[in-house]
Amino acid sequence: MKKILIMNGPNLCLLGTREPGIYGSETLDDICRRLELEAKELGAELGFFTSNCEGELIDALHAARGVYDSVVFNAGAYTHYSYAIRDAISAIGIPVIEVHMSNVAAREEFRHTSVISAVCRGTVCGFGSYSYSMALRAAAEIL
Repeated sequence: MKKILIMNGPNLCLLGTREPGIYGSETLDDICRRLELEAKELGAELGFFTSNCEGELIDALHAARGVYDSVVFNAGAYTHYSYAIRDAISAIGIPVIEVHMSNVAAREEFRHTSVISAVCRGTVCGFGSYSYSMALRAAAEIL
């Protein structure tokens, strides 16, 4: 059974109330419950980690080694400037799928650049909470 870590960075704990026109009305808990059901259908086991703190996200990536087969990661705003998270992804030797709910290429200019994309196996964005579902399916079936 594949083990997949679902990671979320800053402000994703506010889903459901944070800019619902962009992110929708589902809470992060709603999304995680749906992912649990989807994972069962795919024969995968999930772990979850969410933090607003860069160092805690890096520590969680390090701790994933030897425990998880892959990581689905929405790094939030850290996507655009955290070379430390980029280096952690590069160092752990586990496939990471970058996820964004919104289409970052259609948003503010600063969101157009991801410093983590180059070290991730792939990126899914623009499909709302279903971006997570698509990344989960890739992690369970492709990786």
